[in-house]
Amino acid sequence: MPRILYKYLDIVGAKCMIGNQNLQFTNASQLNDPFDCHPKLIDYSNVPNTKLQGWIPKEWWIEKEENDALNLRNDTWLCSLSKINDSLLMWSHYCYNHKGICIGLDIDKVLESVPPMFGTIYLEPLVLDVQYQDIIERPNAYHTTKDLFSYQWQTKAKEWEYEQEVRLVIPKPSPIYAAFTPQQAKLTKEIWDWREIRHYMPLKGECFESIYFGVNIDEQEKEKIIQFVRKKLNPHINLYQMRVYADAFRIQPEFIKPLNSDLSVYKKRRGKVPSSIQNDVSDI
Repeated sequence: MPRILYKYLDIVGAKCMIGNQNLQFTNASQLNDPFDCHPKLIDYSNVPNTKLQGWIPKEWWIEKEENDALNLRNDTWLCSLSKINDSLLMWSHYCYNHKGICIGLDIDKVLESVPPMFGTIYLEPLVLDVQYQDIIERPNAYHTTKDLFSYQWQTKAKEWEYEQEVRLVIPKPSPIYAAFTPQQAKLTKEIWDWREIRHYMPLKGECFESIYFGVNIDEQEKEKIIQFVRKKLNPHINLYQMRVYADAFRIQPEFIKPLNSDLSVYKKRRGKVPSSIQNDVSDI
């Protein structure tokens, strides 16, 4: 698994994540794929006789196990990241037609940033590499070597494979890290759905390794973000502008050259100017 993982965001979500220095976790029941983390991914129909004990109906046991899996889904929050930063589809879907940004996160530093008791079961999120399948190959809940919890959280249809997703998964996160969005805060308490409430894990500035600006980014928004992240977030952050590739249906990052003062920071920190900076300078 790569050390740097990526989060695609529209400009509003991006500014919230950068300005608040946190990572949003969404309930597993609220994702855009109805099969995500669904109990039907696992086969509970082959109930062994040892569980039935001669008097418990098989249908009751199946319903009980599926309800347990459904409750697990409803009690689990996750954050979706990607191994890649140049997916045309994700730039279109999640970055509002290439007008947003893609944030590169150092996953090792992210896990070092996990606050005490972020989760009430696990102290820090599980990092799961999503597995993609052509059909739902449902494992037998009672005769399998698979970790059923992980299987439920990390199995997706083959159609989603282009996302190359890695998930941070936290069952039963602590409510002290829950927060309403501005839209949710306007709703009356009687119509709140607790599954729609996000949880936000604080991040240190050093977790933000890079930022990639979309092809259609608003230049004023771009400049505001550049000034903020260099001064207040992480002075060592790598910044890139995505450009249309000339010879194929691809986009590629173009390094945004640091100011002279930033170059001295790089030299002091790394002993030399990164190759991407060298190439950029030599082209001038």
